[in-house]
Amino acid sequence: MDSVKLPTAPSPLRLLHRLHHIPLPPRNRHFNLRTNPLPTITQSRNHHVSPIAVISGNETSISPPNSPPPRLKVNPNSLQYPAGYLGAVPDRTIDPENGSIAEAMEYLTSILSTKVYDVAIETPLHFAKKLSERLGVRMYLKREDLQPVFSFKIRGAYNMMAKLTAEQLEKGVICSSAGNHAQGVAMSAAKLGCTAVIVMPRTTPEIKWQSVEDLGATVVLVGDTYDEAQAFAKQRAQEEGLTFIPPFDHPDVIAGQGTVGMEITRQAKGPLHAIFVPIGGGGLIAGIAAYVKRVSPEVKIIGVEPADANAMALSLHHGERVILNQIGGFADGVAVKEVGEETFRICRTLMDGVVLVTRDAMCASIKDMFEEKRNILEPAGALAIAGAEAYCKYYGLKDVNVVAITSGANMNFDKLRIVTELANVGRQQEAVLATLLPEKPGSFKQFCELVGPMNITEFKYRCGSGKEAVVLYSVGVHTPGELKALEKRMESSQLRTTNLTTSDLVKDHLRYLMGGRTSVENEVLCQFTFPERPGALMNFLDSFSPRWNISLFHYRAEGAAGANVLVGIQVPEHEMEEFRNRAQVLGYEYVLVSEDINFKLLMQ
Repeated sequence: MDSVKLPTAPSPLRLLHRLHHIPLPPRNRHFNLRTNPLPTITQSRNHHVSPIAVISGNETSISPPNSPPPRLKVNPNSLQYPAGYLGAVPDRTIDPENGSIAEAMEYLTSILSTKVYDVAIETPLHFAKKLSERLGVRMYLKREDLQPVFSFKIRGAYNMMAKLTAEQLEKGVICSSAGNHAQGVAMSAAKLGCTAVIVMPRTTPEIKWQSVEDLGATVVLVGDTYDEAQAFAKQRAQEEGLTFIPPFDHPDVIAGQGTVGMEITRQAKGPLHAIFVPIGGGGLIAGIAAYVKRVSPEVKIIGVEPADANAMALSLHHGERVILNQIGGFADGVAVKEVGEETFRICRTLMDGVVLVTRDAMCASIKDMFEEKRNILEPAGALAIAGAEAYCKYYGLKDVNVVAITSGANMNFDKLRIVTELANVGRQQEAVLATLLPEKPGSFKQFCELVGPMNITEFKYRCGSGKEAVVLYSVGVHTPGELKALEKRMESSQLRTTNLTTSDLVKDHLRYLMGGRTSVENEVLCQFTFPERPGALMNFLDSFSPRWNISLFHYRAEGAAGANVLVGIQVPEHEMEEFRNRAQVLGYEYVLVSEDINFKLLMQ
């Protein structure tokens, strides 16, 4: 048995007796957890980020007329740091005298008295034997992927809905979601006997909205983005008197998610060093921190975010909530542009920092979980495992207890292809390389001799028109020294070799476009995010063709709401302003990558 035996739960009175005074930022004196809006809290720019963090200037302030204080709009790339490093450490400059012990107790008692177990289960805390042996720590997995809807979201949704009045339940509820929260609301509505309307973007994969319908809810598909779906849901709630159930930013939702922390403190064998929690809007980590930091303040509460969807890390860094100007959609369960107001208020006081992980690392952790328990997690569900592994390696931890929350298993089947391709790269067991070969007899044989006994997992070569051609290939790697030795052998033979392992442009597109290099006049190379819906391609072509020639186009379905498309368009320099205007009207997010060195190496 690899499930931890559960000891008897301590009484609420004993837990309250152990309550530690770690104050939250002040609220309005007459604040009520369920009815009053929260004040906007700002503080000075956080100076706790290590000097090794990379801070760029991609930041702009947006301030509509007659609006609340201006909000900062930032790019995810403006805050990046090494894998495993604990960054975005909150600024602890809040005056303790302004904190409220009564308020802290209110969250604690709300968690202790929750009714989530009417529908949710107390998930096991499983020991991860293989991961523990590899890392030299004792890693435990909090199996929220085993909930009835395969996600922790059922806890918060039901906790809020169970507190609605009979009149509110009779009128029904509504929410906006692209996945797990929708299923939580739908199942909760079925349990409570009320109607539920779930508003989802039109880009939502059929498997997800169909599963919501199967739970008895009414699904309405609106817009191409979550923001459009949410705006529609809130408007309909107001017009029809429905109760809007937010996915994370509500005290009752936060308290429901906090039961995960309550269970961990009961289930853990021995003292815990840290609990690793995936962050989207912040509801799960806020709830866990609100409980664990009161009962066991020595336990670190560490958030984990994708490096391209790091809204909480950037908000903590700036000391205020910010809005991301773009987000990566691979881990769609945590792909939010803005964290919650209440969740941020709690997190900046109680959590210990944020670890950032890459898409490759998430894929590796999905494979780790499959090998460990024969279960397949969704990318967001594997996020905490990836963060815990990177953190333990970075700080060289040994013989400590850590917990990673496996938050969900609603995997879109189409994503498995991407996961299998990138998992070994994420484990640093595969490298992607490019080598320039002279176009002469015997050079290909010489190349193969230099690769030697290393296992080649991918190989692409096409005769070039010049004096040299490029070979794109992947090799299996057992140790970092093995890869360095290969690169040294190539260098000593005057075969210029480039390591492309970290280039997403190569892994997503260029590796599939090998076939000789050519130079195209006035070619502008862009990565567009297409909404995954019928008509998206024609909308794009109507914007740019026949005005300009399409010189390159590569698309692969990844099972996400947005498709990553590489496009080449021949636009003369003096017409670039017109191109930008047309792209803005089209409304698809895009990035110019014409100057990417790997594109020039492989394609030009």
